[in-house]
Order: sequence, then C-alpha cells, then structure tokens
Amino acid sequence: MRLAFTKMHGAGNDFVVIDSTREPFSLSRAQLQRIADRHRGVGCDQILVVEPGGPEVDFRYRIFNADGGEVEQCGNGARCFVKFVHDKRLTAKREIRVQTLGGAIVPRLEADGEVSVDMGPPTRPVLESLKVDGEDVELAILSMGNPHAVQLVAEVASAPVTTQGPVLERHPRFPSRVNAGYMQVHDRHRIALRVWERGAGETLSCGTGACAAVVAGVARGLLDSPVRVETRGGTLTISWAGGDNPVWMKGPAETVYEGTLEL
Repeated sequence: MRLAFTKMHGAGNDFVVIDSTREPFSLSRAQLQRIADRHRGVGCDQILVVEPGGPEVDFRYRIFNADGGEVEQCGNGARCFVKFVHDKRLTAKREIRVQTLGGAIVPRLEADGEVSVDMGPPTRPVLESLKVDGEDVELAILSMGNPHAVQLVAEVASAPVTTQGPVLERHPRFPSRVNAGYMQVHDRHRIALRVWERGAGETLSCGTGACAAVVAGVARGLLDSPVRVETRGGTLTISWAGGDNPVWMKGPAETVYEGTLEL
C-alpha cells in the first residue's frame, strides 16, 4: 500500500496530513504508529486526516496522536488543515467550517499568511489540588474540546514537564487522560508555555494548550486578552473575551514537504 502524505507544522508542532476525501480512511493503529515513528517512519506529533464534510460543514477533521489513538481536537493542526485544503484546491474558501470529535471549528487564512481559528468556547476552568507523585499540585482544569490541566510555574525552563507530565497525563482524576500545561506569566499580555500532550509527549507547541493556558490565566485575573504565548516552537496569539465567548487563536502554518510512504 502506497500512501501519499504532506508533512506540515504549526509553530513546531508537526503533522502528517492525509487526504481521505476520495477514498475512505482505513489505516490501523499499528500503521499510524509506524507513520509517526521518527526513526522508522515519517515522524510527527499527530496525523491529521481530511475527510468529506456534510450539509453544515466543509470537511471532517480527524486527529490521531503518535501512539495511534484518536483525539478530539488539535489547534495547531487546525491551522495546517485549512492551508492544506486550500493549497490542494479542495476548496476555494479562505474560511471553512470543520467538524472534529470535539465540535465544529472555523479556521481562516489571513492576508498576512497566518491562520486564525475560532476554537469555540471553553468550559469554565475549575481549580483543583491533586496529589501527583506525593506532591500537592494546583491545577486549572478545563476543556478546549479536549482536556487540559494547567499549572502556574515560576520558570518553564525548569518545570517538571517530562517527569511530572506523564504521571499527570494518566492520573486517576482523568479517565481519558489529560494534556498537562506549564505556564509562566511574563506580564498581563505575554506568557511562556510548555505542554506534555497525552499520547505524544512534550511537543514544541500545543494550540489547544495555549488556548487553555490563556483561558485559565484570564479567569484567574492574571492575564488580559489578547495574549502572546511563547512556545519552544514559536509564538501564538490567543484572544478570549471571557464567559461563553469563543477562543480565537492566530499563528503560522507551514508545509515542509510532500512524499509517498510504503505501508
């Protein structure tokens, strides 16, 4: 089986994008894991699948983490998604409505080459203290279509992302696992962020994680919208007016190369 794909990234969060608008998607979990393997496959944080839409949406957007598990949402991927379907001439629209497992989102190609995405409204953040590896950790827990647990840290550079992150991901509090965010506040309009993503490990950037961190910070009175979110892979701009208003994310989306993989 020969599989055509496009390698893309959004602020360093990298993807393999597959066009399944003409043939049904049929890859197994083992095949997805092989594609994501950075030594034996293409290598990526997530695999994005473009499927036909329906009466109320232009496309269906499916997301698989590097471990082959399907997840609800991926913000950096959403920006790459709209660039992909536009570059492949699957649509002439610069703004599309896309269905995900986490709900419908609206990504839009901007004149400056970046992409804005209406990520929909967040759930209300809940502050909880959990015991993680014997330590009490205060978390802001919320959903951006997928689950996030955000904590405030003094320095992201020394935050226990790779040690505490995988433990928090599988904490009994989160039966479907969770994305663990570590946020450092520079000022009311700028933060630094690292995220341990469930099923992928630490990524250079996490779009929904950036949204969740800003929502948590605004809700706690620490931040004012809009907020520049500095990740290891680049900078995202997140805007949220509070309450039931949608979260808007703006950032880059880039094509790296195209190829064919033998499976």
